[in-house]
Amino acid sequence: MKSHLASILKRPHITEKATLSAEKGVYVFEVAPKANKKDIAHAVIEQYKVTPVKIATVTIPAQNTFVRGKRGKTAGYKKAYVYVKKGEKIEIV
Repeated sequence: MKSHLASILKRPHITEKATLSAEKGVYVFEVAPKANKKDIAHAVIEQYKVTPVKIATVTIPAQNTFVRGKRGKTAGYKKAYVYVKKGEKIEIV
């Protein structure tokens, strides 16, 4: 079960907006496409030892790109907004 939970949270989503929301207790993670909210909550509890109050998920679709005369697609992904209790923090290195 531990290896299953470790594969759910891929990486923290580090952007300017995500950094500002982290100060308010909302952390953003890129997660596995088939992960549900319960799986994400268990993975956060096990990996960071904090209890999420609420979790919101967003699926970002793939986008068409055009670079140097060639067509392509960016990869789509799923991200999760994890709300933690006031006073708790997740240390992201």
